[in-house]
Amino acid sequence: MPVIALIIIGAAAGFIATRLMRLDTNVVVTIAIGIFGALIGGLILRTILTVGSWMAGFVGAVLGAMLLIWLWRLYWPHR
Repeated sequence: MPVIALIIIGAAAGFIATRLMRLDTNVVVTIAIGIFGALIGGLILRTILTVGSWMAGFVGAVLGAMLLIWLWRLYWPHR
């Protein structure tokens, strides 16, 4: 993410967060809170999505294997 976009998003996020939490800060602290919050939140969200993606892939693999076994039993019965 470019630095300018990080500052703009950080400023907006910091402004909203400081207003929601009723924290009275100056512009520099507000931007810093937003930037560090974006970094922390982004890392946490990426971790959750990575683990969730891995788990979804695993569940999909199990379901695919079960479908393949079902088809195998249906069309190639053992004697």
